[in-house]
Amino acid sequence: MTAPVDKPNLLQRLWYLIGGRLPRRYREWVFADVTKPSWLAWFALRSVLQVLPLSLVVTLGLVLLLDAPLGLAIACGALGLLVGVYYSLSYAVESVEHRITKYGYPNGLAAQTRRDRDAEQDRERQARYNASWRSTGDQPTAPPAD
Repeated sequence: MTAPVDKPNLLQRLWYLIGGRLPRRYREWVFADVTKPSWLAWFALRSVLQVLPLSLVVTLGLVLLLDAPLGLAIACGALGLLVGVYYSLSYAVESVEHRITKYGYPNGLAAQTRRDRDAEQDRERQARYNASWRSTGDQPTAPPAD
């Protein structure tokens, strides 16, 4: 029987969500967090929460310091948020792998764990696709050679 996983309290979870690091005793919880089916949605939320303060500073700076029109300032802040989150999501897998190495796990383990968890579902999905779209009876014959 496996030991129960230590879970951080609400304040620690909020700290983790905005980019903070948890004490090492929560390493199993962090690993479970980055390998659960909704890991990418939580990663995206974490990214938004990390980029949002800078986007707000840019927006307020444009309005208050440069007297920019409010619409333009909001558009610039929103664009900064969008680009920051897009960039963050582009490297989600690498970022998660780096995060778990800080807790003592080998690089690549989170991605492998997610692949192993999804392997059976992927095989079933591929079999359904093949049954629908790859039937052998409907294959065109090769054109006659001249």
